Amino acid sequence: MSNDKKLNNKKPKLSPYWVYGVIIVIFLAINVFSGGMGSSTGAPTTQDKFFDYLKNGEVEEVLIINRREAKVFLTKEAAAKEEHRKSVRPQLLPISGKVPNYQFQLGDLQNFENTLREIKAENELTTVVDYKIEENIWGDFLLTLLPFVLIIGVWIFIMRRMSSGAGGGAGGQIFNIGKSKAKLFDQNTEVKTSFKDVAGLEGAKEEVQEIVDFLKNPEKYTSLGGKIPKGALLVGPPGTGKTLLAKAVAGEAKVPFFSLSGSDFVEMFVGVGASRVRDLFKQAKEKSPSIIFIDEIDAIGRARGKSNFSGSNDERENTLNQLLTEMDGFGTNTNVIVLAATNRADVLDKALMRAGRFDRQIFVDLPDVRERKEIFEVHLKPLKKAKDLDTDFLSKQTPGFSGADIANVCNEAALIAARNGKKAVEKQDFLDAVDRIVGGLEKKNKIITPEEKKAVAYHEAGHATISWLLEHAAPLVKVTIVPRGRSLGAAWYLPEERLIVRPEQMLDEMCAALGGRAAEKVIFDKISTGALSDLEKVTKQARAMVTIYGLSDKVGNLTYYDSSGQNEYGFTKPYSEQTAELIDKEISDIIEEQYQRALQILEANKDKLSLLAEELLEKEVIFKDNLEKIFGKRPFEKKTEESTEISTEEE
Repeated sequence: MSNDKKLNNKKPKLSPYWVYGVIIVIFLAINVFSGGMGSSTGAPTTQDKFFDYLKNGEVEEVLIINRREAKVFLTKEAAAKEEHRKSVRPQLLPISGKVPNYQFQLGDLQNFENTLREIKAENELTTVVDYKIEENIWGDFLLTLLPFVLIIGVWIFIMRRMSSGAGGGAGGQIFNIGKSKAKLFDQNTEVKTSFKDVAGLEGAKEEVQEIVDFLKNPEKYTSLGGKIPKGALLVGPPGTGKTLLAKAVAGEAKVPFFSLSGSDFVEMFVGVGASRVRDLFKQAKEKSPSIIFIDEIDAIGRARGKSNFSGSNDERENTLNQLLTEMDGFGTNTNVIVLAATNRADVLDKALMRAGRFDRQIFVDLPDVRERKEIFEVHLKPLKKAKDLDTDFLSKQTPGFSGADIANVCNEAALIAARNGKKAVEKQDFLDAVDRIVGGLEKKNKIITPEEKKAVAYHEAGHATISWLLEHAAPLVKVTIVPRGRSLGAAWYLPEERLIVRPEQMLDEMCAALGGRAAEKVIFDKISTGALSDLEKVTKQARAMVTIYGLSDKVGNLTYYDSSGQNEYGFTKPYSEQTAELIDKEISDIIEEQYQRALQILEANKDKLSLLAEELLEKEVIFKDNLEKIFGKRPFEKKTEESTEISTEEE
């Protein structure tokens, strides 16, 4: 029976285009047969021949149609002649009345009538001249109807295109504008990502795996009276793997998984966002147990304002209100779990963050050394790498790199190796890739004068000298005066990965950052614009010390940092004008103190600074070993740092 049904289903369906075609053919047939082939027509002739027939007395009647056309009826004797036998054409349909023998188009009707009267008078003919007005009713009707038919046809075509998905998918339909745009992943959809592909993120992965376990074995948890969490919010910096975790959930959960972005709810029509939220949760409840994943939820989840400055309906707030209701309202279904991801958790609405909606907030942080090693191992699998490649070394070269950055390093290293014609990706390719990503592309052909090159060399040597001599400054391991990216010179450091930072550590880093400008002052007794990025960095650090971390004795143990993000668009400062002056003076004093400190250090080591700068001018790139020859080993060097080299850029 099932096979018979399948065969019946495969019968060709009647296309609406066939119906449209039949209707058009019928109209054309009616038009043609009513005014064309169905009417009597004669053989074509000319006025001169007609006048010849008329002079010979062969014309019985002339019928003038609409003052434009003449139809000629011959006498019976003339029609019987051999020359006129082919004048009457065979008709497709039977016609009542006489059939004309000839027809021709008239030029000037007045001249034709005058000539006709003269010939009749000269030859005393009794030829009848008649006039007739013919109207093609169906033709006129069709011409009137044609614009409307075209408009309706175009409208039907557009509607069919939109309903078939060509106009932007289900959400692009004019009648389905309120439908959800979520992509559904279920057992019929092959999702290759699993938790094995997610390296590092052990804590976050454990929390997400537990959510998957809730859906697979709910009795294990509900038997003790517990409830399945309704939602989990993935929070963390960009590139740390929030969306990757969600992909792994889609691959592992084996339940319907709805994935969409926060911006998919936003539309130019009022009420569409709320309608799409309702439709999304309706679909999820129909397929429960299921998971909804909303990426970049801050697009609709921002904190609702106390006043609406636009004076109009806020579509985003309506969408958020509907989302809050669906996640924890009267008609909520507990078999739908909502996962969301954002890197702007500080701007989310408090009602969205509360327990009962997002019961868990999973912080996905930047990976540490051990986790970076695991991430490298995942991304190195598809590469043809050298056998002696040390992943421990690579993980130490990339402090502060996210998972996306590490993937980019691996890909860039493979491209560099291929560009150089290598058969495998080597250690140096990865170091070059880090340099390329952090500092930018080398510009060896950039035009730079000898004076500028000397100034850049002493500037970078100043950074190197102070960072080598100060205890808490990040050890500098590579300096170059080859232009790279937007900078004329660059210096790489390997900062210690700290969880807390003390004032002396921040001050040493600021002093090292000001070493470039201080070196220019000590050697040339002039300063330049080359210290822009250094000044920007130390100003941010000094302001953070005073206004965020409360590390200033004069301002005291105060912070003006708002972690909630609610004061992002405030029009007033959280302190008085007197305090603002004190803050500005304290920031300036901190920076100036470290600048003077840098000057003193460089004055005391002026000869070594010059040696380092000369070597830098000669070689263009120097490493940690070159600094050790000039300054000796750092007395406070940590043993764990001895094997580390190039890292993040300071200049």
